[in-house]
Amino acid sequence: MALLEKIDSPADLKKLSREQLDTLCIELRAYIIDVVNKIGGHFGSSLGATELTVALHYLYNTPKDKIVWDVGHQAYGHKILTGRREALKTIRQPGGISGFPNRPESPYDTFAVGHAGTSISAALGFATQRDLMGETHKVIAVIGDGALTSGLAFEGLNNAGAADRDLLVILNDNRMSISPNVGAISHYLTRIITDPIYNRIKDRITNDPFYRKVKEGVWDLTGKIPVIGEDLRRAIGGFEEGLKGLLVPGILFEELGFRYLGPINGNDLSEVLQTLSNVRNMKGPVLLHIHTIKGKGAIQEDAEDPYSAESTKYHAVSPPKPKDTPPSLPRYQNVFGDAITELARHDSRIVGITAAMAEGTSLDTFQKAHPERFFDVGIAEQHAITFAAGIALEGGRPVAAIYSTFLQRAYDQIIHDVALQSAPVIFCMDRAGIAGADGPTHHGDFDLSYLMCVPNMIITAPKDGDELKDLLYTAVQQVDYPFGIRYPRDSIPYPLAENREPETLKIGSWERLTEGEDIALLAVGTMVDTALKAQNLLSDQGVEATVINCRFVKPMDIGMLHTLSETYNTLITIEENALEGGFGSAVARHLSDRIRPGQKLHHLGLPDRFFPHGSRGSLLDEAGLSPEAIAQTARRALSEQLTSP
Repeated sequence: MALLEKIDSPADLKKLSREQLDTLCIELRAYIIDVVNKIGGHFGSSLGATELTVALHYLYNTPKDKIVWDVGHQAYGHKILTGRREALKTIRQPGGISGFPNRPESPYDTFAVGHAGTSISAALGFATQRDLMGETHKVIAVIGDGALTSGLAFEGLNNAGAADRDLLVILNDNRMSISPNVGAISHYLTRIITDPIYNRIKDRITNDPFYRKVKEGVWDLTGKIPVIGEDLRRAIGGFEEGLKGLLVPGILFEELGFRYLGPINGNDLSEVLQTLSNVRNMKGPVLLHIHTIKGKGAIQEDAEDPYSAESTKYHAVSPPKPKDTPPSLPRYQNVFGDAITELARHDSRIVGITAAMAEGTSLDTFQKAHPERFFDVGIAEQHAITFAAGIALEGGRPVAAIYSTFLQRAYDQIIHDVALQSAPVIFCMDRAGIAGADGPTHHGDFDLSYLMCVPNMIITAPKDGDELKDLLYTAVQQVDYPFGIRYPRDSIPYPLAENREPETLKIGSWERLTEGEDIALLAVGTMVDTALKAQNLLSDQGVEATVINCRFVKPMDIGMLHTLSETYNTLITIEENALEGGFGSAVARHLSDRIRPGQKLHHLGLPDRFFPHGSRGSLLDEAGLSPEAIAQTARRALSEQLTSP
């Protein structure tokens, strides 16, 4: 790491010779592999983008020149070269640096990004403000890892091409998001990369000096011909555009208003440097298409297909477990994947839909068993939900498995295309609540709040793996309403019951788990097990608590809620969701005209702020959602009740 240890900013990078840059790429890639293998994190995309990252900071004047990364986990190398080499050892750790570009962290991080597809729109915003202020710095959007399947990316391309501002979009095409890319755009880009005939003809048309000279001569000559000169020019122009449309795949981007260049080998530093040097002073919107190998340096590359299955494996890695770590219980997502796959064996109506997250949601299990009923629509959550609505309205039972934080992107479709028509789409919201090391862009803090206000919605949260299976079964059996199930990025709290068939739960029903005379704890989903632990602590201190499993957040078990309000002077709601507009707020609304003098409602949940990255347990403790904190809140509430006049 002799060279890398000398790089504390892009200014240090610019002091290196061209030959030293090759060595630096080797060291940078090795450093990322070494650090991430020890502490975990994303690194496949950053390894593929190593040469591009070095070239950008070598040639451009960052941070004055703006690089907008998309998606953010391409940017580990960027963080290292911009003064965070040692800090990389803390990435995604409590108190450490973010796993994504983060504006408060560095002036080189121009735009915070966790969701995909945002770079082109944001970069156009930067370029527009630059021009309004009369400045001349460069703006570069680096879009990769399947983000071009996002509808937002094409909205940005459409606007940027029409705006005709100086803007460079680099399409870092590794044919992957987490899994191999899907859809027509992916196939189109693959054709560009793999067909040498297209590239030879395209280079001849656009780059050959003789062709350019002939074209310029003919153009000048036709302009001098009286009367018919302009007609000839239009004919020649139309012929050329037709020829380019037939032979040059990049015509898609050119028709959107971009000058298309490429594809080039993004892992060949010389080619990247030469191309960027030529592109840097071009005017107007330019799209440079590069192809890279995700996980390069960590995977065993196949000469015939360098985009191997190992690229999926090395999207991200977990830190090594300490020796003698006992085997953990399965994660909720694995229980979901197995359960929906088994249900689909007996119900041909069930289809699985995801937005480029087959492995992340465990729908890959469903995909292997029922490939004809599995649909990965790419990073296009809005399309996924309207697509699901169409299936549901024709009698299918679509199960849309999407991370809670990414489902936010389809809010309009949830309301207008699903709920308004009462289409029975099943929403399985993975990563609900605190998502851990991925931080605020990935926490699913808001789904209860943003779904509670939508008419016709059923919203649920299982307390354990068996109840997740029951809720899935219940969701499939009913055909009248959209049905949401939220669950965390965590292991189930108890082992699954053996040989247990799923049960149909009464919609809107709660479950009384313990009986106590002093206080009632109304817990949702993950907080049920936490409330039971708090109940044990309270019992040891002479306080007897009733714990309610509020598995249906909407509709609520109004009968049980009214009974509880008549029985207890103190009720505490507990949820792993934003307090603003969440479960507790709904309980308070339902009881607003029933509160007796001296009766108290207390609400525990995630406070009104964005939570940083960190372990799920530590962040829940910080939010006051540990068993100890809940027990303390209960004791304080009872004490206030005793001392109140």
